[in-house]
Amino acid sequence: MVIDKNYVKYVLDNILKIPSPTGYTEEVMKFMLNEFTVLNINTYFTHKGALIATIPGKDNNNHRTLSAHVDTLGGMVKEIKSNGRLKLTQIGGYDWHSIEGEHCTIISSSEIKYNGTIVLDKASVHVHGSKADKSNRDENSLEVRVDEKVNSKKDIEKLGINIGDFISFDPRTIITENEFIKSRHLDDKAGVTILLGIAKYLKNENITPKYTTHFFISNYEEVGHGASASIPEKTFEFVAIDMAAVGEGQTSDEYKVTICAKDSSGPYDYNLRKNLVQLAKENELNYAVDIYPHYGSDASAALSAGWEFKHGLIGPGVDSSHGHERCHMDSIENTIKLGIAYLVK
Repeated sequence: MVIDKNYVKYVLDNILKIPSPTGYTEEVMKFMLNEFTVLNINTYFTHKGALIATIPGKDNNNHRTLSAHVDTLGGMVKEIKSNGRLKLTQIGGYDWHSIEGEHCTIISSSEIKYNGTIVLDKASVHVHGSKADKSNRDENSLEVRVDEKVNSKKDIEKLGINIGDFISFDPRTIITENEFIKSRHLDDKAGVTILLGIAKYLKNENITPKYTTHFFISNYEEVGHGASASIPEKTFEFVAIDMAAVGEGQTSDEYKVTICAKDSSGPYDYNLRKNLVQLAKENELNYAVDIYPHYGSDASAALSAGWEFKHGLIGPGVDSSHGHERCHMDSIENTIKLGIAYLVK
């Protein structure tokens, strides 16, 4: 099973660089639509803006759905301060300290994009002394410094920046020669890339999956309701592909595909999990089984919304999740291979 890693890197590099905080995903969805179209895979958009691509299977009475989410962490303009700085409100769950010093893009409602930096309101030690070190990092102390000649609320409004405009954190993507990927938003653009990697392999090798298969690209996962609606009705198994959290006390690492046994929503389907583990063993994949106490997925959102099917979760290991993340191509490749094995057998 040979995976086109150049294609994987091409997709990942491109989608990581397209701003897509939850609620602002049309541009990256156009990229995804084009990639599935090039592969000659039928697609459609749901009313909520999710993208579903379908490959017919040998059995069209029972369907499988694989999901990944293209929306990311980010922010919105909460307040325009009198000095021309912006207060922001969170999109998704992250620690405030993790975004201090990040470059960002402010997207006005007229689609004009401005550069900025997220800074502490007492950032300079030469001005504030020890207050900078002792300040809490939260919605009251962090602000966006806009890279324009602005000194007042009126100056900001003249630019067309308003309350509710989106703020996207710059990913700072680097793919090293030894195939580490360092970037924000690997959660879950690595998973989205994996879906395309699976789809491309099936099409290029003229492989028909055992069951009709849907690739569900969700766009509201970071706020909890990504795949809560519009899942194809014949789905009997639903597998989310999302990042595996790497850290102390976890079996996940940056080189394996991880099969999740349980997250904050409870256990995943036991028989489906055993099937995925067996496939990983049969295909000699580097894998782990892990549990995430502070985690939810598209699969758990779907079950909470009342959908009835077997649910699973697999994904590549990502270090520093919801921060400046890192994973390795080995982990992405292992996840693609497990996805292919699952769909074929």
